[in-house]
Amino acid sequence: MSTIKIKQTKSRIGAPADQKRTLDALGLRKLNRVVEHEATLAILGMVNKVKHLVTIVK
Repeated sequence: MSTIKIKQTKSRIGAPADQKRTLDALGLRKLNRVVEHEATLAILGMVNKVKHLVTIVK
């Protein structure tokens, strides 16, 4: 399976609690941090939930 790199580009301040939990589950705890995950359906669903706060890095 391929891997994707996810970068948090916007602040979590003001986001609902479930989106903050999703960012924590992805390993994104600070702004401009990049994490790498396998591109599974679960990870892609989490990215889709917080797509306004993150970007996919090539």
